[in-house]
Amino acid sequence: MQMSDIPFGTTDWSMVETTEHKGETGSASWRTRQFGPVRVRMVEYTPGYLADHWCVKGHVLLCLEGELTTELADGRVFVLKPGMSYQVADNAEPHRSSTKIGARLFIVD
Repeated sequence: MQMSDIPFGTTDWSMVETTEHKGETGSASWRTRQFGPVRVRMVEYTPGYLADHWCVKGHVLLCLEGELTTELADGRVFVLKPGMSYQVADNAEPHRSSTKIGARLFIVD
């Protein structure tokens, strides 16, 4: 990831507009900022959320609250709790997220 031409700034995430994204079950609320090619999001999944697709976008994802289960297309499963993160490259390993209890995440992609 190349980050250039991004002046120093701060983000009050409570002031960033929320967009809703339905999952196969549950939904996700995204607060999104775009800095050139870099997308930064604060995401909240409702309890019972299951993504409606396999994602191939690369991310660095930090779990802030709750618990996130990430399944890879090859069958591996990882559980993130607050303070844990994962990273994956673009087009590397298809993955999808779910949560039984809900989760709040900080994602850079």
